[in-house]
Amino acid sequence: MTKVKLDEIDHQILDMLIDNTRTPFTDIAKKLLISAGTVHVRVKKMEEAGIIRGSSLTLDYVKLGYAFIAYVGVFLEKTHQTKFVLERLEQIPNVTVAHITTGKFNIFCKIRAKDTNHAKNIIFKIDDIDGISRTETMISLEESINDKKRLMHMIFNEL
Repeated sequence: MTKVKLDEIDHQILDMLIDNTRTPFTDIAKKLLISAGTVHVRVKKMEEAGIIRGSSLTLDYVKLGYAFIAYVGVFLEKTHQTKFVLERLEQIPNVTVAHITTGKFNIFCKIRAKDTNHAKNIIFKIDDIDGISRTETMISLEESINDKKRLMHMIFNEL
């Protein structure tokens, strides 16, 4: 896999889009003293290279009533069941992230729930999936760091 060369203008465009994916290209162009067409072309180039893959929406889950976060480590009966189990996990909307992992767990999931009782019901659904031998749950007390900008800046400095 070849690394894509990005220049300082590309870095600045990405930096602004990381802050707010809905920033109009005209606003980015004004701040960088380039044309909106240039911003459009560069963003399109980064999309085609696979550096930018869509954009995301950040929700305030607390205001939506889903403040409870838990992490569920999944132990499989047999590792060849991984794909099957992931397909079943994907059918549970409250499982927002799932990773195949090494170490203690075969799969590690993040779930969002309304409260502990709701989380318990979600965890029971996970436990009921064929191929899962058991789970281990950790409750998140607070999300203290959720910042992709610092990593992006480090990556930019390496390019």
